[in-house]
Amino acid sequence: MLTFTGTAVVAVYVLDAEGAELRLTETVRSAGRSYALPASYRLSGRSPVTDAFRDGRPRWLTPSELAAYGPTGPTTPETPTTPGVSLGVLPLGGDGRGLGCLVVVDESPGGIDADRRGFIELYAHHVAAGVEAAGPEALTQPHPDLPGPTLDRLRVGSFVLHLGSGRMTADTQVLDLFGIAGEDFDGRVETLLSVTVPDDVPALMSVLEPDVLTSGTAQLEFRIRRPNGELRWLGLRAQVETGPDGTPRRMLGVVAETSYLRPRADEVSLVQRLSAALAGATTVGDVGRAVVGALRDPLGAGRVAVAEVQAEQLVVAVLAPAEPAAWPEVWRSAWRSEWPEPPSHALPTLAEALREGQVSIWPEGSALEPGLAGIGPGGLAVLPLPADGRIVGVCLIGWERRHEFGPEERSLLTATAGLVGQALVRAHALDAEHELATMLQRSLLPRKLPELPGGVAVTRYLPATMGLEVGGDWYDVIPLADGHVALVIGDVQGHSAAAATIMGQMRTAIRAYAVEGHPPDVVVAHANRLLVGMETDLFATCCYADLDMEEGEAWFVRAGHIQPLLRHPDGTTEELDVEGGPPLGVVADAEFPMTAAGLSSGTLLALVTDGLVESARLDLDDGVRRARQALARADPADPGGVADELLGGHSRRDDDVALLLLRYDGMRVRPTRASWTVWRLPDAVMHARRFTARTLRNWGLADELDVALLVTSELVTNALVHTRGEVRLNLTLTADRLRIAVNDPSPRTPVKPATVDWEATGGRGLLLIEAMSQTWGSVPLSGGKQVWGELSLSSPREEPGSGPPPEEPPEEPTDADDAPRAERARGRRGRRARR
Repeated sequence: MLTFTGTAVVAVYVLDAEGAELRLTETVRSAGRSYALPASYRLSGRSPVTDAFRDGRPRWLTPSELAAYGPTGPTTPETPTTPGVSLGVLPLGGDGRGLGCLVVVDESPGGIDADRRGFIELYAHHVAAGVEAAGPEALTQPHPDLPGPTLDRLRVGSFVLHLGSGRMTADTQVLDLFGIAGEDFDGRVETLLSVTVPDDVPALMSVLEPDVLTSGTAQLEFRIRRPNGELRWLGLRAQVETGPDGTPRRMLGVVAETSYLRPRADEVSLVQRLSAALAGATTVGDVGRAVVGALRDPLGAGRVAVAEVQAEQLVVAVLAPAEPAAWPEVWRSAWRSEWPEPPSHALPTLAEALREGQVSIWPEGSALEPGLAGIGPGGLAVLPLPADGRIVGVCLIGWERRHEFGPEERSLLTATAGLVGQALVRAHALDAEHELATMLQRSLLPRKLPELPGGVAVTRYLPATMGLEVGGDWYDVIPLADGHVALVIGDVQGHSAAAATIMGQMRTAIRAYAVEGHPPDVVVAHANRLLVGMETDLFATCCYADLDMEEGEAWFVRAGHIQPLLRHPDGTTEELDVEGGPPLGVVADAEFPMTAAGLSSGTLLALVTDGLVESARLDLDDGVRRARQALARADPADPGGVADELLGGHSRRDDDVALLLLRYDGMRVRPTRASWTVWRLPDAVMHARRFTARTLRNWGLADELDVALLVTSELVTNALVHTRGEVRLNLTLTADRLRIAVNDPSPRTPVKPATVDWEATGGRGLLLIEAMSQTWGSVPLSGGKQVWGELSLSSPREEPGSGPPPEEPPEEPTDADDAPRAERARGRRGRRARR
């Protein structure tokens, strides 16, 4: 520094063991300079050195200002009083812990200029680190491993980087630290970067790159590889100067060897454990818990807090301990939900530490506001968490009893801050990505499942834990007419947003085809042609089941998907052998055969995707065997528990997992149905009312008769007036409801009028149906639609109706629907099979 700044003398004063005076421990003079400094300064006296030490602020004195202090400065043999020199005094140590002072004597009559002050301030930080590492008692004694005076042992070099041109001026000490010969240095930053360990180059570039620099002070530690292969730790501290227009003009910096400040072996293992824990942290909460687990017990800390910095607010990720009573009032009053969100303006000391961006340590008894003093009465460490050139969060570590902060621990905390800051940014990005993926997935999958008569359905979906947490797996439960329900599960190829988009389109299409009344093979065939027409490179697998909840008969269609699994009431399991077709989106005219199976009461039906039974570490056959074993030992009385049992052990997943589980119970009271073909005659509505009246009397529903006749009249009248073709009236009696439905060949959905004028002769039909029915609606059917209304029974029935549907009048034709119900069911199944 003497050479680089042109100063005459540099000296170090340290506080003695009693804390009564500052003693001169080392002096370095330029050649030909014979200035002498006092051997000590009493703290009770007045001098530039004691004043700077007491208030912790540097003193820059011109000759006249120094003379005003009297005979307290440098002297020469010829001049016993202060000669015409300038003086700089910089306190060593901070955070409320004074170590001593660095004193600089300069012969400039105008005082030490701003450029050289910058170098001296940077140099003082490294001197303070050296004093703290060696201990005041060792400054005047030879070091056992590093002989020579303490200031020489610090090995501090200086440089100037001109930001406009990118050229660098460095002294011989800097070049020696980097292992570069003076004649080989060309004034380029790249020459220094060439010997830096590759992993540390980005961090060093973030300080030295002119395009990203801002005004202020920056510091970091990095590693270089010397020509002999030696790995060396260097510390850099730089200060950016700006021009009149506020743009960075040049950088003043010092470089020092910091190997003596590296952590001990046990502290290295602590950093390694923390690094390993942070590597697996995928959320901000995970980062906080990893920090608490790695630092609290090893450091003997009483409290640890990790928080993100968002605007003027601290968004806490984790507190240990988690009880509000363990934290100061400002934290308790800001407790919103799980964690507090204290404003930074309520903690001015913390806000200042975050602005400076450097690790701050306050020992026991430091003057802090209550919001911080209560965290660490025995000592407090504030670790700003840097990442991407900014402060992204803060970690507070407090001790209940007096805690001594050694230089190794300071270095450990600095290294920890950098690790946690990068992990916090990464976890925040993953949190945002996870939230987006979860929102997208939830919007594409059913929000809730319908209540099924005669069964209970549960579903589970687990996103992949590797890569983008959104995929192409989907499921659906679709109530159909006549007590049927469609169960669908599928998987679009790939694991991306494109796969999720195709998944949403396929789920919507299959639901639409199913609700229209198409049989299972036609539903899947239509979906296949739709995917082929999308001109996408992705294909999909699918398993579709149409289950008659009354009879327990199911028709399965499989398009390249995994076989369904069954658990019978006796506990045995099987992999249902369903004849399969190709995956959807491969062959436009592919055929998808149907396979029939019967379910008895108490049977569990499981539809799964390959993520559950297959992975890079699990063969498909082994995965299916495990799933069957889990089904066999599960309790069918708790379908949710069975689903969780099937998903057990899938903590890390390469693929997403979907599961659709149905427990078939069978209907306690089977629905009773009756149907009537409405002929287009002048008195058609009258005949429909007569049929409804006879049927309800036979079912013992006298209380609901009047309302049911009104609803029947309006539904039939609307169908006859507004459509052409066959009209059918269907009555369905369940345990607690009566459903009146009319099918017509028109696909147009009826629209309820907003208002009806009192003189109008029509338009009141839907209003009456809405007023009289518990619920009503319209669903599309193949070749038309069905408009229906439901009436709640005044007394729910316990047993099904005793008599068959009434006979039709002899003067009108009969229909196949008037045959016994068993014959109708066999005919319906036969027609579906032929289709």
